[in-house]
Amino acid sequence: MGGGWWVTDVLSSMGWMVLISWVFWVIFSICLHELGHGWAAIRHGDRTPIELGHMTWNPLVHMGQMSLLMFAIVGIAWGAMPINPTRMRGRHAEAVVSAAGPAVNAVLVILTAVGAALVVRFVPDDGGPMRQNLWVFFYFGCMLNLVLLVLNLLPVPPLDGSRILGHYVPAFRRAMYDPQKQLIFLGVFILIFIFGGKVIFDVGSGGADRLIGLFLRVFG
Repeated sequence: MGGGWWVTDVLSSMGWMVLISWVFWVIFSICLHELGHGWAAIRHGDRTPIELGHMTWNPLVHMGQMSLLMFAIVGIAWGAMPINPTRMRGRHAEAVVSAAGPAVNAVLVILTAVGAALVVRFVPDDGGPMRQNLWVFFYFGCMLNLVLLVLNLLPVPPLDGSRILGHYVPAFRRAMYDPQKQLIFLGVFILIFIFGGKVIFDVGSGGADRLIGLFLRVFG
């Protein structure tokens, strides 16, 4: 892609269906990811997500103005779900709540891979755009959710993987709240985005290809 606005770059290089798919799946997947955290927290006794009005489908609530602004400018975004671990019941509640968001992404990966495979197997190729557009939609859903799954499981604050690891490794948990080590974690987090972004997206793309191929074989 070129060096202009990402929207015009995507439109000119990949077309409007890719743009629509990207916008839909980024917003939908982030909202569902955060709702996964919220549902798990509530199930374990923490009603903070309800009390603060976060059990909603409103992207503005989950992503916030800054995230949506960044999405409009550069095409990337993030979300947040308020929780209170001290209100949770169960020995592993905090780890389960942290894992719930990536688990939602994993479910979406499977569903979209199945959708893409079904399109290839059962939607007739009549020369029109419908078959290709449906495949693009499901493919980008699969790829993006694989990226979110891999990214969020990295054990680097503030990603979910760090809270899962911190729950089981006290030394790592202490490091997460050490001011000096927080600067190191921040540096690692920034480096991941600068230098690791392409690797993570390659993993997402390659994984989506293989998973869709697997379901194509399943469907014969």
